[in-house]
Amino acid sequence: MQTDEKARHVVVMCRSQFYWFDVMDDNSDLIMSEKDLVHNLQAIMHDAMETPIQEAARSAVGVLSTENRRVWAGMRDHILNHEDNTNRECLQIVDSALFVLCLDDSSPESLAEISTNMLCGSSVIEKGVQVGTCTNRWYDKLQIIVCKNGAAGINFEHTGVDGHTVLRFVSDVYTDTILRFAKTIHGGSPSLWASVSPDPAKRDPESFGNVSTTPHKLEWTMVPELSLGLRFAETRLADLINQNEFQTLEFEGYGSNYIKTMGFSPDAYVQMAFQASYYALYGRVECTYEPAMTKQFLHGRTEAIRTVSQEVVDFVRTFCEDAPAKAKIDALKAACERHVQRTRQCSKGLGQDRHLYALYCLWQRGILDEGCASPSVDGYVSGEEQEVPFGSPGGQSMISEMSATASTGSGRAVARDIPAIFADSAWDKLNTTIISTSNCGNPALRMFGFGPVSADGFGIGYIIKEDSISVCVSSKHRQTKRFVDTLHSYMQDVRYLFKQLNRKVVSPSTTKAREAETRQAAAPLKTPKGKEIITKMASGTSSPSESDGEGGMLGGYGYFDVGSLNKLLSEKEEEATAGQQVTTRRSIGRKLPLADY
Repeated sequence: MQTDEKARHVVVMCRSQFYWFDVMDDNSDLIMSEKDLVHNLQAIMHDAMETPIQEAARSAVGVLSTENRRVWAGMRDHILNHEDNTNRECLQIVDSALFVLCLDDSSPESLAEISTNMLCGSSVIEKGVQVGTCTNRWYDKLQIIVCKNGAAGINFEHTGVDGHTVLRFVSDVYTDTILRFAKTIHGGSPSLWASVSPDPAKRDPESFGNVSTTPHKLEWTMVPELSLGLRFAETRLADLINQNEFQTLEFEGYGSNYIKTMGFSPDAYVQMAFQASYYALYGRVECTYEPAMTKQFLHGRTEAIRTVSQEVVDFVRTFCEDAPAKAKIDALKAACERHVQRTRQCSKGLGQDRHLYALYCLWQRGILDEGCASPSVDGYVSGEEQEVPFGSPGGQSMISEMSATASTGSGRAVARDIPAIFADSAWDKLNTTIISTSNCGNPALRMFGFGPVSADGFGIGYIIKEDSISVCVSSKHRQTKRFVDTLHSYMQDVRYLFKQLNRKVVSPSTTKAREAETRQAAAPLKTPKGKEIITKMASGTSSPSESDGEGGMLGGYGYFDVGSLNKLLSEKEEEATAGQQVTTRRSIGRKLPLADY
């Protein structure tokens, strides 16, 4: 990992072609106005559209950044050490850029299509060559992706930066955009931060110094080795895209506000939703990963929260059985409380994953120093290139590695000296993550997601907003859409159970006036003669977004139809007592449902 403090330019990709221009001077002051940027981007798009698709496909060097570590490292060495300086200079321009702006010639409509495009791009074959957006990327850099229809997103590689760091960047851009728009209406509107850079439109161009504000196209020399590597990288990438599926859910029934009124931690509540949905589909509890921030420590990044506990197992079993509503909610509360405790421990650096992984790496280093095995490019002991480091979420375990190296002398040395804890089957299970999750988002983002970390697992990114929950689920050849549908049904079922227990609608949109009306409707009414008339308080009016799901988590499978019996009994009770109610002014006419705004 390297940083370039002298970087002053950005790289723009359009139809797999590379362009660059400076945006700051040597003092880090802005030299490009918005009008200047528009002119540059228009010139870039025009030039890219003039490039034939065959020529664009042959020079789509960005696809090399999707290769596995060993292949891409070898290609980089070839570029940097080749006698032709052109490719080395082009690579240095890309490596030292502030970021990469990807202008996609596509217009994804659905949220699932947008998420797929932002995560891995599209694969489209035209005239025998790849013309999808998957080649319009450079994954070694922070990428800002903008589609033809205005859909935008950010793609980043997790090695160099954490999600919450990028989230801060996105939040500042989002907030600054709103405040800048407000300034066009009222010049005295506040700014996100005081500007320390002079307005480039009012500066003397002579003060810019030695800068290049005109776009330059990077023209790679396609030597045979580069062309061959590019070809194989593209076909491999297309296979990977076809192997992965992305589905999204924007649950608008409720969000963090309502979850808090139910007495749950929003993050723990959503984590239990994933567990219950998976158990309802497969009848199993799998190894689950969630990162906890350790930013309070110097150079701290994350610790692994292992969601599954005995309380979680008890909860999913209780929830999917014909248990009373109170038993299900109590089990959910116990599981959430246990998850909150574990999250706090991990945030304080008291988790076990990173500690064990550090010990594992130290043992590996000792093996390498003794010369018992040859290190691979990424520094891990392996008989073959591994896509994911051992001990990381979804990574291959040492047991699996030993099976690949047992036939060699180095493999026998590794097997002889491996510590017992890393040879245990529990270590293998801990590092095979089936449900990998991450909570990263705020109103600046609509969706957040990533790919699965294991071949038979799910990758789940989610954002908990005040009145909604956004989820992006990915998997390889699993029932991703069905999992999302089950998750949606679970959200509805828990709300219905909670309402059954409390007999009072708790809604984020509830106001003091609405609470007063409810209390007045429940109070005894007196006739002129003083006789008390007891009226039955309605159980509440649900907004359209709060309508109860029909059929439970698994639809027609009655074993999992949560709360159906209680709902039926409740309806019978209301029918039996309907004729006993006394008409009041409040009961005249049809009460309108209040939408959550």
